[in-house]
Amino acid sequence: MENLKYASTEFFVPLPEDQIAEEVQANPLPGPAMTQEERLRQALDHPVGSPPLEEIVHPGETVCVVLSDVTRRWQHTEVYLPLLIQRLNRAGIPDRDICLISATGTHRAQTEEEHRALLGEELSRRFTLLDHDCDDRANLKYMGATRRGTPVWLNARAMACDRLILTGGVVYHFLAGFGGGRKSVIPGIAGRETINTNHANAMNEGEGTGRSPLVGSGRLEGNPFHEDLMEAAAMARPDFLLNVVADDDQQIVGAFAGDWVKAHESAVEFVRELFGVRVSRRVPLVLASAGGAPKDINLYQSSKTLVNALEMVAPGGTIVMLSQCPEGVGSADCEELLCGYDSLAERETALRKHFTIGGYMGYLYEESAQRYNLVVVSELDPARFSRTSLHIVPTLEDALELASDWFGGSLDGVDTALMPHGASTFPIQPADPYPGRCANHYRA
Repeated sequence: MENLKYASTEFFVPLPEDQIAEEVQANPLPGPAMTQEERLRQALDHPVGSPPLEEIVHPGETVCVVLSDVTRRWQHTEVYLPLLIQRLNRAGIPDRDICLISATGTHRAQTEEEHRALLGEELSRRFTLLDHDCDDRANLKYMGATRRGTPVWLNARAMACDRLILTGGVVYHFLAGFGGGRKSVIPGIAGRETINTNHANAMNEGEGTGRSPLVGSGRLEGNPFHEDLMEAAAMARPDFLLNVVADDDQQIVGAFAGDWVKAHESAVEFVRELFGVRVSRRVPLVLASAGGAPKDINLYQSSKTLVNALEMVAPGGTIVMLSQCPEGVGSADCEELLCGYDSLAERETALRKHFTIGGYMGYLYEESAQRYNLVVVSELDPARFSRTSLHIVPTLEDALELASDWFGGSLDGVDTALMPHGASTFPIQPADPYPGRCANHYRA
């Protein structure tokens, strides 16, 4: 039975092993064992649905490479970016013609130290990493509107380059179905209006109807959020993509390069095979860790763990989520909507009036906490959450003591599921006709 990671430390689970009904672990790694660099070189040598990068770019052209920000540090940009830059250089593209932009979306600006960590020591001496600013209208270019009415504003500097290369990591994503691919464009280098309008597809039409059941982890077909993303990202005309998949130890175990659509599709199938975990049933108690730092950097990022845990817990059950949150909630909009209202209805009204990604996260947390008993083991200040249904405690022991009250004073015999890597592993129930649908089984 695996301990549960909490930032750089761990919590021992003080429950008997025969009480653990499910331990949700990633499936065995498909394919032969390879080093990270071997996987990356193989992907670049054998692109999916595309000529090699060296045949796409030409001397004299400018190239923009989009990479994820520090909240996706597990992707190891410092490992794959040098290999990508090396190929560009060999193809006749000198450093001066390469622009590196961090796909921060609506996230905060990064520090110089974080830039160095993303680039690695050598590249940080050669390049300046630019943080995208979604509110800098002077550096946004209007590309048109999608059929769903999303106005597409993208980073003007990226759009001014002759070639656009997307990089990133692919995981299950509770809105887009899967991360990576088109998400490097939106929200990555998009304007705030673009991001918020696209993300509003996560809600049903009509006041009081809540979240859309078509939007959820693992779901692509019929997902309006994903479909709008694809249409908007296509306006950027990406020339090439390099996406990676990391295992529970944050090592690159899959790499996919080539056409921005087809290579991403290959990565998605790999993630399904590795992290889509079939389980026997839902259980009344779920203990889920985000997987340690940096995945539990804030409550906003830890929503990935919550959504996966929702696929494991029985109706009316209890979720204990371990997330240190050294940077707090991580989103002012999330904190305001979660902590600033007294009812779910008020939160929904506020969210529909001014939809933001962070606000949606806040709504998701409170909705989940009202449908289940939700305990967060964290450094967060419990007083800040007094108007919410969340329970904030400092240790796993405190969480289990609180949970025991909901089970008649004892956890003896309570079927429990462990999710040591809750941010990445996605439970698939045997009766689920569509693995990966949104966790709305509790909605009447």
